[in-house]
Amino acid sequence: MPAVGIAVGDNKKEYPGNLTPFVTVTCIVAAMGGLIFGYDIGISGGVTSMPSFLKKFFPSVYRKQQEDKTSNQYCQYDSQTLTMFTSSLYLAALLASLVASIVTRKFGRKLSMLFGGVLFCAGAIINGVAKAVWMLILGRILLGFGIGFANQSVPLYLSEMAPYKFRGALNIGFQLSITIGILVANVLNYFFAKIHGGWGWRLSLGGAMVPALIITVGSLVLPDTPNSMIERGQHDEAREKLRRVRGVDDVDEEFNDLVAASEASMKVEHPWRNLLQRKYRPHITMAVMIPIFQQLTGINVIMFYAPVLFNTIGFGSNASLMSAVITGVVNVVATMVSIYGVDKWGRRFLFLEGGFQMLICQAIVAACIGAKFGVNGNPGELPKWYAIVVVLFICIYVAGFAWSWGPLGWLVPSEIFPLEIRSAAQSINVSVNMLFTFIVAQIFLTMLCHLKFGLFLFFAFFVVLMSIFVYYFLPETKGIPIEEMGQVWKTHWFWSRYVTDEDYPKAGGYEMTKGGQGPKNV
Repeated sequence: MPAVGIAVGDNKKEYPGNLTPFVTVTCIVAAMGGLIFGYDIGISGGVTSMPSFLKKFFPSVYRKQQEDKTSNQYCQYDSQTLTMFTSSLYLAALLASLVASIVTRKFGRKLSMLFGGVLFCAGAIINGVAKAVWMLILGRILLGFGIGFANQSVPLYLSEMAPYKFRGALNIGFQLSITIGILVANVLNYFFAKIHGGWGWRLSLGGAMVPALIITVGSLVLPDTPNSMIERGQHDEAREKLRRVRGVDDVDEEFNDLVAASEASMKVEHPWRNLLQRKYRPHITMAVMIPIFQQLTGINVIMFYAPVLFNTIGFGSNASLMSAVITGVVNVVATMVSIYGVDKWGRRFLFLEGGFQMLICQAIVAACIGAKFGVNGNPGELPKWYAIVVVLFICIYVAGFAWSWGPLGWLVPSEIFPLEIRSAAQSINVSVNMLFTFIVAQIFLTMLCHLKFGLFLFFAFFVVLMSIFVYYFLPETKGIPIEEMGQVWKTHWFWSRYVTDEDYPKAGGYEMTKGGQGPKNV
């Protein structure tokens, strides 16, 4: 059955407001919180492919590469200590996101962003001067704490600050910053790896201070969101801020709705406990399933370990770093496509199209690698034309992710939660995302060693599952004010059994009808 749509009558509630330069600049600065996440994703894979880094901290992996050239190509990086270097960050981010929920709700989105920047900066310094593996792990943990706070607060900040007609595009600025961070990291890895003396990895790891300082300074100069100010009882300041954000004086209707939502949320003494209420069943399902599926697309196999992966399938060291740069460029460009289309084509279309594109590419890449290396992983250089084919289809796969599950995995959860559970539910969303990022990062190299080229088919199976999930269970949320979002569940073929008219009274002229794929006039 198709998802619920919205029939919009002439009396549709439309809050007045414009896409003002103030809110545009504000959202751009806030979205830069994604730089720290992206930079880390891009930098870790490149550093772990640098011989000087491996020789100093992971000599067993280095010896396996240098001494036994006849070993199984799929298994040359199989080291739990090495993967712990990458994945420890995401376990720390999981724990931090739980604390960040309280900070975000009680003290505002800005303070949570500030904590994220400061902690990430501390981790970058420790990693840059690391002398032993324990220092690397400590630095990674601090980086994880920073990411936990930033990923909790930035998507919420963007969804609350943006006018609802442009919420999708402005929120995806967070994902665009992630992709830019990945690209910058890949480019720096490529050049730092060439530094004579083999200490370029210190510049790569220590360079994380730059994006950390950007979000730290940004959090000090940004205004807080009207939603957050109302939540903390600052009504007069919130009304003035809303006028400036929307660029109009007539904000009474939106302000009153925000106050009503805030008053309802204040009655909720235990937001974590209330998440278990029946009417929040669809929200929690999305908060859990969307981040799980986002990680099981297999994207982090490419982004964490792109240089390692390309090196493993036969590229030389420099060629593997350059291939990672190429995929990084594709990632950025394709995310811009999503910014353009998310509020035009809708969330569901991008989810489904991206899933189909990733599925086809994963099958082709698996076939290419399997045909070259078989199950024994016989080492050898790929012919140039063969390497181009592999990189091409990996780039098409990355593009499919970058305009679908990448940005929408952060956008959709951040826009569907009612204010009374928003911080707690977003914390669950971030925690689940970090947990599965940790799991995938920790077991990927072992899975590559045992599943070989079948690893791509493993993730392709989950792409099929997630596409089915979106088709049947995710309603379209394009063009709906964030405080009216409860309406989308009431007549959905499945979620209507959990959500009633009493839970979300009809408001503002939204008339829900079954069967639609998005807004239409009646």
